[in-house]
Amino acid sequence: MSIQIGDIMVDKVITTQKEATLNAAVKLMNKHEIGCLVVLENGKPVGIITERDLLKRVLAKSREFRNMKVMEIMSTPLISLEPSVEIEEATKLMFQKKIKKMPVVEKGKLLGLVTLTDILRIQPQLIRMYKIFSSDLAPRRMKKVFDYYLLVHTRFEDLDADHLKIPELKRIE
Repeated sequence: MSIQIGDIMVDKVITTQKEATLNAAVKLMNKHEIGCLVVLENGKPVGIITERDLLKRVLAKSREFRNMKVMEIMSTPLISLEPSVEIEEATKLMFQKKIKKMPVVEKGKLLGLVTLTDILRIQPQLIRMYKIFSSDLAPRRMKKVFDYYLLVHTRFEDLDADHLKIPELKRIE
């Protein structure tokens, strides 16, 4: 069975106008917890603005930001995992804390980093979970990651939170 782009694409795309200010674009990206906006001119797509564009073309060149300290904007306290944590538990924690990237630490030493994408990529048996987490149960910023990985055609009506063995799962917003 071949999977077509139309089967996995996100169809609710957030857009902005070509003339919009960067401030307005950033506010829109933050509001919708997304990493890019498609840019329209006269209703037609003419470009895209991404987090990477903001980093390379705005923040890297801005004098205001050059002297800011990392500690001024970093997320704290750091939430991390030990390498022995099972994937199901890690996934649960990521959803509860709305985290897509988590350092792996043991006895105070950084061993690595695990992302939601890493977990989805290596766990084919979690595909049933993707259907549920791509619903309204997942935070919006994580939903897009799951939408991308909906590669198996499973009937959504057959799934519910009980199948996940995560009884405390509730909608997180």
